[in-house]
Amino acid sequence: MTTALAPRPEPSASAEPCTPAEFEARLRAVTQERYHDRHPFNLRMHSGDLTPAELRRWIANRFHYQRHLPVKDALITAKLDTSALRRMWLRRIEDHDGREEGEGGIERWLRLGEAAGLNRETLLRADDVLPGVRLAVDGYVNFCRHRPPLEAIAASLTELAAPDLMRTRIDAFERHYRWIEADGLAYFRTRVDQGRRDSGEALGLVLAWARTRDGQERAVAALRFKCEVLWSLLDAVEAAGSREENP
Repeated sequence: MTTALAPRPEPSASAEPCTPAEFEARLRAVTQERYHDRHPFNLRMHSGDLTPAELRRWIANRFHYQRHLPVKDALITAKLDTSALRRMWLRRIEDHDGREEGEGGIERWLRLGEAAGLNRETLLRADDVLPGVRLAVDGYVNFCRHRPPLEAIAASLTELAAPDLMRTRIDAFERHYRWIEADGLAYFRTRVDQGRRDSGEALGLVLAWARTRDGQERAVAALRFKCEVLWSLLDAVEAAGSREENP
């Protein structure tokens, strides 16, 4: 992350666990301090300072992240040991992939790209995805592949901050990027309610499962890692623009 944040001294893993309220406060503090709404690129986006080329670059590279969300959710689903939990998490895959062709969050992101003047086939081919973005996305998918359910689900808790970000983004696009057709903002509108629902479910699981101090520390570390993934993605997008300005 490009913004320096002073590391907090961590207690011993053998210490008494935090109370549920204390643990939840720690998780929420991670998103408040480290979520990518504070990244300089997002700040410029929301202030209306991005050029069309910068916005299109972000849409194209963020799509690489979006299309891998159902992949990581499938990996998490395979780790869950009850039908009720699998049904809960399977809904996330459906949210992204849709029940039928032409539905779901991935489709809505493609329509955002088209509304911004990008070609759908170009987005799907991923020819313009930056190496740093590929690395960040691969890191997140592999984290969910190899870590236990507690950590994989805790990493998803960046969704605690997503509804507010979506509302900020809708306002910014309507104010500053009116050249993008309004229908293209459907992804952001849908994620306000989905993010609130999903984060509530995931938070309930993490609070229930992390009963030891060690489990709580691993959950907090997982959420920090996910914040770093999102931050790194924007670092790569911003650096690409700087290289174009200063060849």
